Amino acid sequence: MTSRRPKGPVMLCILDGVGIGSGGPDDAVAQARTPHLDWLRKHAVGTILSAHGTAVGLPSDDDMGNSEVGHNAMGAGRVFDQGAKLVDEAIASGSAWQSPVWRGLVGGRTVHLLGLVSNGNVHSNLTHLFALVDRAAHDGVRRLRVHALTDGRDVAPRSALEFLRPLEERLSQWSRDGRDFRIASGAGRMVATMDRYGADWPMVERGWRCHVEGEGRPFAAASEAVIATYAENPGMDDQALPPFVIVDADGPVGRIVEGDSVLLFNFRGDRAIEISQLFEQRLPGVFFAGMMQYDGDLMLPRNYLVAPPAIDRTVGEYLAAAGVRSLVCSETQKFGHVTYFFNGNRSGRVDERLERYVEVPSDSRPFFERPWMKCAEIADAVLDGLGGADHVRLNFANGDMVGHTGRLDAAILAIEAVDVQIGRLIEGIRRTEGVLLVTADHGNADEMWMRDKRGAVMVGDDGAPVAKTSHTLNPVPFWAWEPAGGLRARGTAGRLGIASVGTTVLELCGIEAPPEYAPGLVERRPG
Repeated sequence: MTSRRPKGPVMLCILDGVGIGSGGPDDAVAQARTPHLDWLRKHAVGTILSAHGTAVGLPSDDDMGNSEVGHNAMGAGRVFDQGAKLVDEAIASGSAWQSPVWRGLVGGRTVHLLGLVSNGNVHSNLTHLFALVDRAAHDGVRRLRVHALTDGRDVAPRSALEFLRPLEERLSQWSRDGRDFRIASGAGRMVATMDRYGADWPMVERGWRCHVEGEGRPFAAASEAVIATYAENPGMDDQALPPFVIVDADGPVGRIVEGDSVLLFNFRGDRAIEISQLFEQRLPGVFFAGMMQYDGDLMLPRNYLVAPPAIDRTVGEYLAAAGVRSLVCSETQKFGHVTYFFNGNRSGRVDERLERYVEVPSDSRPFFERPWMKCAEIADAVLDGLGGADHVRLNFANGDMVGHTGRLDAAILAIEAVDVQIGRLIEGIRRTEGVLLVTADHGNADEMWMRDKRGAVMVGDDGAPVAKTSHTLNPVPFWAWEPAGGLRARGTAGRLGIASVGTTVLELCGIEAPPEYAPGLVERRPG
């Protein structure tokens, strides 16, 4: 199915982290005043899309979606198995252990495992770490150190001990018969190591000093560090824990030195690239590998345990081949998502002549202090460039980045700020006679309180609801609006996934989507 191109641009607006929640008091999307989104609900062609689990290539429908896999799916127009599932399969089949990279790792004087210690399954999974520890012992490793980044973002805000204590126990069980397996260092994921897109390079430097040089507050055990930090900072959650180092009578127990090997066991790329660059540049005498290759164009890292998904024939490639002029814009926090991830984990432009990329620098202050973030500046850049584009792609990061703070009041303001800009985009599309597509890559701000298995809101010791800082399993909205009213929903059975958004972009740009692409979501009315 193809259709004529509209007179103006086909604009894809991605509301990062804006799912369809319960409408309850913790649903920041529902609680926000959103006259322009409400207008779309009444006047646009709308549907609901799946944005988690198998709909985006994750192992099961219990797995939350995330920005990486969501933009992959939209940009590919179809679903590829993603990092979590690929690593699961490599471990289950044993192919990971047959890799020459694994043999290089276990040959290090000390084996260091660095990554996010939780079961969030967005950047990493605790089961993968346990499998690595067990296999290292099986393969004769005598000295192993774990450098643990605490989560509090893809899991409950103060859940670090649920993961660190079992890890400490497992390492202790293996520390026999001449083996010495211990945690060596740690820090919160938003304090050290896991920066992305160069937004806060000092984060990476803090991680380097902690993990490699042994700089941080000294403790005898990681769980002791967490307990002490909780007691001293009642409002602090796991993602903000300051760097700590495990020490004994001889000092830090796990500095990384030449002759050692390091595996970054995160499988997601965006927050793994910068620390990988540091290891390859600064410590050539250390054998460094990633769980996956995080950037195929940069070949980073050179060594990796599991091959990433090979995404080909992306929406961006078809747009460029058809001569479609594209304007792509977001702020730093999500710029790589509408470029690198949307383009199938490919750095750079598909066609330099046809694509204009605009990155708006993100704020360095906490997002709950500035919940409007850079949505106005993004809208400015987009509206200024409408006349020179056939396709526009943008991401408003507010729902996700402010949602991750767990601050309900700030999340409501974030959604309201985005809604103001949606109104501006509607007017821009009306003026240029284009088409506006509005959707999301996953949920987040739509559910700001933790719930137990029965669905009841969890309450802390202070009687207040426990903040939820992770993504959700909720579906996401999709709206398509053309000023002339020439669109209608395409008849399809069952709920589709967000991969169908990519197909819809192609078809509205007058390009026939390949048969293996997901079904498109709208079509033109007869006549």
